[in-house]
Amino acid sequence: MTKKITIAIDGFSSTGKSTIAKQLANSLGYVYVDTGAMYRAVTLYAMQNNLIAKDYFKVEELIAALPTIKLHFKFSAEVGFAEIFLNGLNVEKDIRNIEVSSFVSKVAEISEVRSKLVEQQQEMGKDKGIVMDGRDIGTVVFPEAELKIFMNATADTRAQRRYDELKAKGDQVTYEAVLKNVQERDYIDTHREDSPLIVAEDAIEMDNSSMTKDEQFNFVSTLVNDITKTL
Repeated sequence: MTKKITIAIDGFSSTGKSTIAKQLANSLGYVYVDTGAMYRAVTLYAMQNNLIAKDYFKVEELIAALPTIKLHFKFSAEVGFAEIFLNGLNVEKDIRNIEVSSFVSKVAEISEVRSKLVEQQQEMGKDKGIVMDGRDIGTVVFPEAELKIFMNATADTRAQRRYDELKAKGDQVTYEAVLKNVQERDYIDTHREDSPLIVAEDAIEMDNSSMTKDEQFNFVSTLVNDITKTL
């Protein structure tokens, strides 16, 4: 039996990290964890409890509430991946709108939030056989991961992908608003003091601006095969 490894996929927003991670996990029989969903769920909690809005962010109150925020993933045969639950409620669809996207990077800046979620993520991956995507997986969560991938694409390309995705779900958004959100998240993610988005020294970079989904999957699958052959 092939030895199981840890696969860390990092990168900017809307680069398709989750899509690739889900495909890999399914093909390998690994556990898939979307860490972005965890930060989005905490953001949704903050929004629902009037802790964050366009004109305020009650950081200390959110930090105080962290012990009451319970997150877990549950596999859904209907969608083919594990959906996230916030305090017992499935919030997978609720966390994917543009409003949550506009606040999530601010919430993810908070060191106490990151500490709580990183601890949970490390526990999830203690037995390997996991594919995890996010912003600091290869640098903070699993610095010893056997395979680290850093995904990127131009801001325009990522905004168009995100815009098309939101429109397909019926959201009333403009391309300009989505592009602005992508650019703002890029800035916050790369400039925060705690665990900024950077490329791990041993990560393999992949710019998928002009790659199809099949090309991306074949690329990362080859990387996995090359590594597992040497174990």
